[in-house]
Amino acid sequence: MLTHERIWKAIDLLAARNGLSASGLARRAGLDPTAFNKSKRASVDGRLRWPSTESIAKILEATSTDLEIFMGLVLVDRPPMPTRAIPLIGFNDLVDAFDPEGRPQGPKWDEVGFPELPAGGVFALELTDSRMMPIYRDGDILVCSTAVPVRRGDRVVLKTKSGDIHAGTLRRKTIAGLDLIAFGPSGAGETSFSVEDKSWIARILWASQ
Repeated sequence: MLTHERIWKAIDLLAARNGLSASGLARRAGLDPTAFNKSKRASVDGRLRWPSTESIAKILEATSTDLEIFMGLVLVDRPPMPTRAIPLIGFNDLVDAFDPEGRPQGPKWDEVGFPELPAGGVFALELTDSRMMPIYRDGDILVCSTAVPVRRGDRVVLKTKSGDIHAGTLRRKTIAGLDLIAFGPSGAGETSFSVEDKSWIARILWASQ
């Protein structure tokens, strides 16, 4: 039976099969990135909103998925994996999106389901351009935590007290500061940050690719 819940669940499953969030799937299909957000699935007065057949056709084309496979996702019944909702934001929206301790704040955050993690301070970043190629690409989701200790060789996201966001591989860490090799095209370079420079640092725990 086709129900509102099953249709939206199938869209979420299709996104997950392709390593995307719901907003990433919408973007890949050329739709408004917020088209599949949970807040768009019901109106303010509680009326259910259904995705259009045009939207479904576009996500099937964008993911090279047959209608029969999508219908299988609609009808599948399986016990859900233990998950938690973690904050999700586009990389270009990071300015003013955290408090001084690295906790997500503000209205630009969405949510994405992710298998339960033992660490606290977890959030997800969705890349919206190719600045981190060839390590990460447009549409990838990086799951990060400010609560996990970082060490040499870890991939991290760092925010300075001036508000700049940097992502790269931690090359060296001392009491005085740290050195970061930036993601990006070959020759992106190494940058040093003092303890006074750093606002917070988060270790990249997982990435969809």
